Amino acid sequence: MGTPQGGVPGWAPPPPPPAANTSSEYSSGISGNHHTPIQPQSPLSLGNNQSSFTYEELAKATGGFSQANLLGQGGFGFVHKGVLPNGKEVAVKSLKAGSGQGEREFQAEVDIISRVHHRHLVSLVGYCIVDGQRMLVYEFVPNKTMEYHLHGKGQPTMDWATRLRIAMGSAKGLAYLHEDCHPKIIHRDIKAANILLDYNYEAMVADFGLAKLSSDNYTHVSTRVMGTFGYLAPEYASSGKLSEKSDVFSFGVMLLELITGRQPIDLTNKTMEDSLVDWARPLLSRATEDGNYDELVDPQLENNYVPLEMARVVSCAAASIRHSARRRPKMSQIVRALEGNSSLDDLNEGVKPGQSSTYSSNGSSSTPSAYDTGAYNADMLKFRKMVLSSHDFNSSEYGATSEYGLNPSTSSSEEMGHTGITRDKI
Repeated sequence: MGTPQGGVPGWAPPPPPPAANTSSEYSSGISGNHHTPIQPQSPLSLGNNQSSFTYEELAKATGGFSQANLLGQGGFGFVHKGVLPNGKEVAVKSLKAGSGQGEREFQAEVDIISRVHHRHLVSLVGYCIVDGQRMLVYEFVPNKTMEYHLHGKGQPTMDWATRLRIAMGSAKGLAYLHEDCHPKIIHRDIKAANILLDYNYEAMVADFGLAKLSSDNYTHVSTRVMGTFGYLAPEYASSGKLSEKSDVFSFGVMLLELITGRQPIDLTNKTMEDSLVDWARPLLSRATEDGNYDELVDPQLENNYVPLEMARVVSCAAASIRHSARRRPKMSQIVRALEGNSSLDDLNEGVKPGQSSTYSSNGSSSTPSAYDTGAYNADMLKFRKMVLSSHDFNSSEYGATSEYGLNPSTSSSEEMGHTGITRDKI
């Protein structure tokens, strides 16, 4: 599992020492943090036995960065599967050269990431810096991604219990990054392709902290931003900045994927007008009011779900994708709601489901929020124009090669026959 079949268009292994444009926004396989320390090339005292590797050690581990060991590729570059001398399986993520970061800054960021350990977060076990080329070494997570299992061509329908388990695990991992890490870590790239699964379908959030280690820090519209357009919070269009509440928005889109079985955006629609969020928002409002989820729920589930659990997930999704960032709940609130340990009303705090304006006890709306539907629509229109004006729009990276997709783009729009959001307006 995890060994790709078939060629990758334009693929080439990293040449010796300075590897090529390598790196991947696709989660590397990962899942622990113990291995025999290897003599560092550049000294950096990482905690819990993480260590520095030489280029030669990683080249040997990956079979010379062979195409046979290629796990995925995307905006960051390539990810290869490797085996360390002690038999431990790892995933080697090669970052694009020219990140604009000095070696000391890079090592400082790596040190922060390496100290983060949680059941639902992928662990970093080492790194390599040689002649400007930077690589991160993670432990291998064997069962591909949420994207692959939910949207991949020919995959069996994911049952409701598995969907809920993935929602719960990824929420806990993200809450840990936001609220239990010091300094806190904003992921900035939450999406189905960055949720890795073990053989028990327990979710592990990958690529946290990677945004700071890459050349793309979201200060401009790039191919990578376009590739995750369906997940991006609207405030990015107006401010160019992402916060932990932007992560919450992206997580809400992921919940919508689990509820509906649909992808975040219809890549066949070049105007980008049909997003999952736009389609689902009115349905979420109705469902939270009348408890009828028929219009929302993935028909492939054939109504095999627990209504109370669905109510929790729907309420969390509705609260997470609010227009106004400050009206979205914290991830710890979402975890409690998903677990059934808090009232769903706690997600609202005076905000009607699916809306962003506060309301009083008598049902009348009070002062409008600072960011309403009109502002949201204006920002998204602005963002779409920015994206569409980019010459990179048709880049293969837009459709995104799924991490661990055995064939390149196995779960991308191309292989799936563009089965994203339906074109019919509801």
